[in-house]
Amino acid sequence: MDSLLTEIADYIHRAEVSGELAYDTARHCLMDSLGCGFLALAYPQCRKMLGPIVPGATLRGGCRVPGTSLELDPVKSAFDIGTIVRWLDFNDTWLAAEWGHPSDNLGAILACADYQNRVKGEAVSVRDILTAMIKAHEIQGILALDNSFNRVGLDHVLLVRIASTAVASKMLGCDYDQTVNALSNAWIDGGALRTYRHSPNTGSRKSWAAGDATSRAVRLALIAKTGEMGYATALSAPTWGFSDVLFKGNAVTLARPLDSYVMENILFKISFPAEFHAQTAVECAIQLHAEIDGRLDEVERIEMETQEPGVRIIDKSGPLNNFADRDHCLQYMAAIGLIFGELTAEHYTDSVAKDPRIDALREKMDVKENESFTRDYYDLEKRAIGNSIQIFFKDGSVSNRVEVQYPIGHRNRREEGIPVLEAKFRNSLTSVFDDEQCEVINAAFANPETLDKTSASEFLNVFVKERADLGTLLA
Repeated sequence: MDSLLTEIADYIHRAEVSGELAYDTARHCLMDSLGCGFLALAYPQCRKMLGPIVPGATLRGGCRVPGTSLELDPVKSAFDIGTIVRWLDFNDTWLAAEWGHPSDNLGAILACADYQNRVKGEAVSVRDILTAMIKAHEIQGILALDNSFNRVGLDHVLLVRIASTAVASKMLGCDYDQTVNALSNAWIDGGALRTYRHSPNTGSRKSWAAGDATSRAVRLALIAKTGEMGYATALSAPTWGFSDVLFKGNAVTLARPLDSYVMENILFKISFPAEFHAQTAVECAIQLHAEIDGRLDEVERIEMETQEPGVRIIDKSGPLNNFADRDHCLQYMAAIGLIFGELTAEHYTDSVAKDPRIDALREKMDVKENESFTRDYYDLEKRAIGNSIQIFFKDGSVSNRVEVQYPIGHRNRREEGIPVLEAKFRNSLTSVFDDEQCEVINAAFANPETLDKTSASEFLNVFVKERADLGTLLA
């Protein structure tokens, strides 16, 4: 038996999560992820992905999709939840040898919680949801520390499928062996190509790929629960296993024991929806906005320094064809910050992208790696995501060189960041719910002890659009 399968299954079935820091962070992660989903519902391109696979095939009493009145089977519900959480690239992030967004797993977690509680009559609380989140974050994040799937052209959502399969199997009542079987099938599924994240094919699939992965996990867990067999050497089998076929013969390893490290150190995207390697670059740009405002025509060049992954992933020149292309372009995001002094999802739309000032600034940007930024990026004690910007004007004058090592969503800036994260969530509610429902939702998160004891279905009920029975939480 591949040891990786049993190590993950041991963690899922036998490990206890301790420490309130992980649970406190998970509550904020739950809040933030839902808020990202509510903001995404404003976009028709996102909404068209939601609902039953066969139009009109409604299901009464099924799993809910927060912010909507949909009731779906758990597989499609997981897809929809995962899709809205991920759509705007505004949810949490984990950066290491592999990158990713562990809150993508919330699709499977909420769908399974609602299904087990509402449909199967099992006792599932918000505390159980938080525990599943901590474990999914840990599995995805620790696998990402040393294993670079992007280096072989595979997308990080394969780790969403692995982590979601693990937690979904436990939540759906699989025993230990069934969880191992489900995980083996999740690895046998291989991995999606990263082509939809890179030129010349950058597109909107990157906004629903995680939803697809987390829903596939629920399907695999349900299959395993029927007693369907697994595959003992799914990763290590010579010639035919994951390692030989897709990972250049390298073993997939866990860099450290599974505990709660990832949730405790997760990175939140608080101020702007931008690919995380650019978060500090946008902060630098916004700080420089006042110096460049009214002087755009006087700019000769802009020097930008970033980490090696930032160069590899989001250093882009030439035409940007769509929303997905722009929110993964370092120069575009920095140009928006310099010109407007802010960055919102609207800045990625076609109407804003037509502004000729944006491409004019992009053409003047010189991006290069700063080796110290790269070292601090990979240092597990620092986990910095440094960027710097300096502007050179035609008259020979030079702006300050602005450098930011840690974005506001970093653990090092939690005290500063949490109030901003909570404000981000409150603002997201007003885009979907009326004042009464906003009040109930905010009150639910204001009392962690009561929230943790709330049943999963009662919790999800307060997010049902236009049909909510607000129940005891209203009081």
